[in-house]
Parts: sequence; C-alpha cells; structure tokens
Amino acid sequence: MQLLRKLGFPISLIYALVVYLRNYFYDKGLFSFKSFDTKTICVGNLSVGGTGKTPMIEFLVSHVKKHGKIAVLSRGYGRKSKGYVLAKPGIDVEELGDEPYQIYKKFPNAFVAVDADRQHGISILEETIGPDVILLDDAFQHRKVRCDQYVLLTSYDSLYVDDWYLPTGNLRDSKREARRANIIVVTKCPSNLSVAEQQRIRKKLIPGPSQKVIFSFLEYETKLKGNLGEMDLAELKNKKVTLVTGIANPQQLVSFLEAQGIVFEHLAYADHHFFTEKEIALFNNREIVLTTEKDYVRMEGRGENFYYIGVRHKFMNGGEEVLLNLLDESTTTP
Repeated sequence: MQLLRKLGFPISLIYALVVYLRNYFYDKGLFSFKSFDTKTICVGNLSVGGTGKTPMIEFLVSHVKKHGKIAVLSRGYGRKSKGYVLAKPGIDVEELGDEPYQIYKKFPNAFVAVDADRQHGISILEETIGPDVILLDDAFQHRKVRCDQYVLLTSYDSLYVDDWYLPTGNLRDSKREARRANIIVVTKCPSNLSVAEQQRIRKKLIPGPSQKVIFSFLEYETKLKGNLGEMDLAELKNKKVTLVTGIANPQQLVSFLEAQGIVFEHLAYADHHFFTEKEIALFNNREIVLTTEKDYVRMEGRGENFYYIGVRHKFMNGGEEVLLNLLDESTTTP
C-alpha cells in the first residue's frame, strides 16, 4: 500500500492543482456559494479517515438542542438511496447511511436528513421543518454553502499540517483552508497529553488571531449494549471475544481493549462496510462479538451475541467550555 501511495505522487500533484484552482475560484467569487437564513454549523476535516466526526456531532446535538429545533444534514455515505431523505420511524440503515442512522437512533427528536447536495438539503429542511440550527456533517470541503461557524477536526497522530494530498497522503483539501475554521479540535489525543505538548501543537498549526485550538481524547464507555441487554466491559476478560470493525481507523479502540487486558481476535473491514449474510453467519458462531456503535447499526437484529462499545469526546483544559461558548454565540446572535 505504501508503495502504491508513492507511485501515486504525480497524481497527487494534479489533485493538489485541482484543489488549489477550485478554492481560488471560490475565493475570487468565480464559483458561487449560498448563505441561508438558518444558523448553520459545519463539522468536518481536511483529510479522509476517522477524526471522530460522529461523536462530535452527537456532542453538539446534545448541547445545541436547547436552542430549539435542530437538524443534522449529512451526505449519508454508503447509503443505497438517492437524493434527499429525511429520517422517520421505520427507516432502515441502508436508506439513511450508518452514521446518520446512528444519530437518529440516539436523538429521535432531532431532524436527521441526508443529501449529497447540501444546498438542496438545507433548502428542503428550511421549507418543511424550519429548524433553528442545522449541523452539517462532514461538509468542510463543500464550499457551495457558507456556514455561520466551522469546526475543523484533525487527529493527533495525523495532523493535517503533516499530511499530503491524495493518493500519496490523506488530504482531500488544502491545508490553507484551515483558515476558515472558527475552532480547530485536535482529536484522539492521549488522555495525559501535557500542556507543553498542547502548546507545541498549537504553534505547529499556526492558528489565526481569532481561531481557537482545543484538544480532546476519546473516552470509551465501560457498559456495553447489545441485543440481549447490557454487559460490563470487565466481563469480556472471561469470554472468547471477536472484535469486528468497519471504521476508518480502529487502532485506538484496539489499543484501549488491549490495555484493559481483554484478549480478542480482530476482524477488520473497510469503512462503512455493509455486512453480508455470510459474514453475519460467521459472527453468530462466535461467543461474543464486540463492535463499534457505527458498525452495530449495520448488524443490529441479525444476531444475539452482538455488543457495541460507545465512545465520546472528552475535552482538556477547559476546551469544552471554549467550544460551547462559541456555539452559543453562533446560535443566539441575530
């Protein structure tokens, strides 16, 4: 894989040029964008791969909902439907996509919709729902919409400033576009990240005068949930465990489980993988199948031995207050 990435370097130069020209045309007004009356908050990243966007959207939904009706608009990557779809009772994960479906299941009072055309999706939400706030999931690179606030995520072990363009690296947008962010969240940090290391990363990111940089780590829940109810994480030490993942980067979860003294086999699949009946039959032959919440929504109801481990962002040194104050400002300013 690394060899293929190196061989793809000439392609990455072409990709970088296309990205540069696209952003240049938007900056100069040659490509049009649209602003909306509804307050919009964009959450995204500059690189492909997992930076913790879904847990961040869930964190924001749980807070911003106090400001009134909240809607989440996502592309719905990997779904089998087309166009605009609004989540409603009876909808299935294949129609909505795994991440939006997970959010809908967790926050049934939020309006969760998917549409690859973000302008079109926002317009329909405004016409039919009239939300007070719209969260745009994974939309930092979608410049056809001008948002009120931008939250940029970058993973501690893969900062965008150290990355390069696809296919040699993981960048899908220019590092320079980080200047559009109101707040930059360095995610997936070690929980004991020192203040000195935080300062070093801040200097490396070179934030603008008005930009905030905060740090978070992923905290895994110790109460597992599944088809048969709940189970304490510690109980896995006495069982034969199979970890099943279909996410971009499962390494942090793997490291966490190993640190808990849990022995397991790991079956890793591509991100957003929809499990076949043959694969489900394989899982049903295992004593305990542990997976992520995003994977679980694609497996739920298809076996009895499936459990998922929840995860959430925990912020360091007052970072949560910084983020929430910024969002309060964006949702209360006329």
